[in-house]
Amino acid sequence: MPLRLFAEEKNRVLRVAELNYAIKQLLESSVPLLWVRGEISNLVKAASGHYYFSLKDDQAQVRCVMFRHKNQLLNDPVSNGQQVEVLAVATLYEQRGDFQLTVEQIRPAGMGVLYEQFARLKQLLESQGLFAAGRKRALPVFPKRIGIITSPQAAALRDVLTTLRLRMPSVPVVLYPTPVQGIGSAEKIAVAIQLASLRAECDVLILCRGGGSIEDLWAFNEEVVARAISVSEIPIVSGVGHETDFTIADFVADERVPTPTAAAQRVVPDRHALLRGLRDTVQHLQRAQHNRLQNAMQSVDYLQRRVVHPAQQLQRQAQHLGQLQQRMQRAFAYRKQHQYWQWQSMAQRLRAASSDFGRLHDKQANLAKRLVKAMRTTQKQRSGRVENTAQHLTLLNPQQVLARGYSLVQDACGSVVSDAGQLAIGAELQITFAKGWAQTEVKELGVARSSHGSSGGKL
Repeated sequence: MPLRLFAEEKNRVLRVAELNYAIKQLLESSVPLLWVRGEISNLVKAASGHYYFSLKDDQAQVRCVMFRHKNQLLNDPVSNGQQVEVLAVATLYEQRGDFQLTVEQIRPAGMGVLYEQFARLKQLLESQGLFAAGRKRALPVFPKRIGIITSPQAAALRDVLTTLRLRMPSVPVVLYPTPVQGIGSAEKIAVAIQLASLRAECDVLILCRGGGSIEDLWAFNEEVVARAISVSEIPIVSGVGHETDFTIADFVADERVPTPTAAAQRVVPDRHALLRGLRDTVQHLQRAQHNRLQNAMQSVDYLQRRVVHPAQQLQRQAQHLGQLQQRMQRAFAYRKQHQYWQWQSMAQRLRAASSDFGRLHDKQANLAKRLVKAMRTTQKQRSGRVENTAQHLTLLNPQQVLARGYSLVQDACGSVVSDAGQLAIGAELQITFAKGWAQTEVKELGVARSSHGSSGGKL
């Protein structure tokens, strides 16, 4: 649209709003989302929550705006004089015609290089299987001794020790002191991990440090630390930084927790929770045992009521046997009486039926005579109809017609010829007589005359 607008007639006069809108659209469609480095100046934090500032270097500056829903996601506050890198969209503020950057993200200058190093090492170690879930080891539920790898001066150490003392004070702790920040700290952390693995005096290791910038936590993003964690004989819990901080050590460790305090909570169970659970279990067992005892006592009472003396049981069985015998006798007598009455009924029916035999015999003889008479009458009628039909068929027989002197003329195709007009000179015909047939050829044709005359011809 902007290019079409500029390509229109030269004589067209644009309004300022049209011009600014077209240039804004052209900027946003042509310039991609990009990172820009510079120093923050003229920072204004408006009441609306938006940030307005300039980003400058020693040769130029550009206006910037970062809206509230974006700057609320920043981990660290921004201020004048900071060297930063901003991810922004180049645009134009139409109302004033000012070129500006709409900022999406802000990070300290130089962090882009660190992020690139972080991403490359993460990709390398992941391709080598150091992050695979299959190599992660389960932590012991009740560790006998816990090792901590951190700086003795770190506030994270005090948080971990306090948490361990509150949750399980009976578990001894071994500290493997090492610097966790500064030049050479990564190598020293790796040496501490190797030492703890070699001494094998702990069941689990806590690798911890408090929060800080990415530069402060960079020792935990070094390859030497990742390799040391991967070959450790002891399971390692990584509690580095805050919940939003992620390091390479977090991905390689057997388990990652958001904070050092969370690491202490993860490696040991809560003594108070265990005691509460134990008390609940004891109460549950007591109630279950009490209920089981009561149920057993009720079962004994019920069985006791069911216990019968053998003499009583024999007497009951004898009575039951006597009742069965009486029922069998009654059933036999009833069945015998029932069959007797059935026989009596059948005998009466037979006697009643014997008196009708003579009458039924006379009726059968009469019906036989009527049947013979009807069959003869029907046969005579059918014979007459057959003779009549035979006479009709004889009259309609074509052979009888031929016997009276007529003949049947057919052309070469076998069709019957009834009209001389259907023939042509030289056509072959077949004439069928009452006896035999003849083959002939048309020599001459004649057409039947009308009522005033006649004509004839020869075949």
